[in-house]
Amino acid sequence: MTCILGIDPGSRTTGYGLIRIEAQKITYVDSGTINATDDHLPTRLKKIFLGIKEIASQYQPDEAAIEQVFMHANAGTAIKLGQARGAAIVALANLEMNIAEYTARQIKQSVVGYGNADKTQVGQMVRHLLQLRVPLKTDAADALAAALCHAHSRTSLNGLIEGRSYRKGRVW
Repeated sequence: MTCILGIDPGSRTTGYGLIRIEAQKITYVDSGTINATDDHLPTRLKKIFLGIKEIASQYQPDEAAIEQVFMHANAGTAIKLGQARGAAIVALANLEMNIAEYTARQIKQSVVGYGNADKTQVGQMVRHLLQLRVPLKTDAADALAAALCHAHSRTSLNGLIEGRSYRKGRVW
């Protein structure tokens, strides 16, 4: 059994989502957001750090997946996003957790099948894949999508590492 923590970093709202893989079945564990609404950036970064640390301590995930920073039109926004991402990564690194990084395009491609999918499509597909009936906050859905992307990637990589190549339904 493997538990994966997905993180969608944001300087004011950071999404998190946890899934569990057991016997090739993926199940939903929890999701939500860490709200860091203080005007002072260092205080927001501290809230993100402590929030991720608390979630990781509570659920004891085996691995984590986080979305990479993409370039914004506003460089200041990109820098703040990078700092929020850094706070989350340091919280996980302090727990000596394996951390995988994925671009937004990789996550969307893995979950929706289309790298330019919008947030609504991602949220709907996450709910479908995890068989959730309740709506999810956008940031939580994006974090769950990162966790699902990692689950799919690690499954593919495990097959390659074990020397398996899948072609036309046959194992070679």
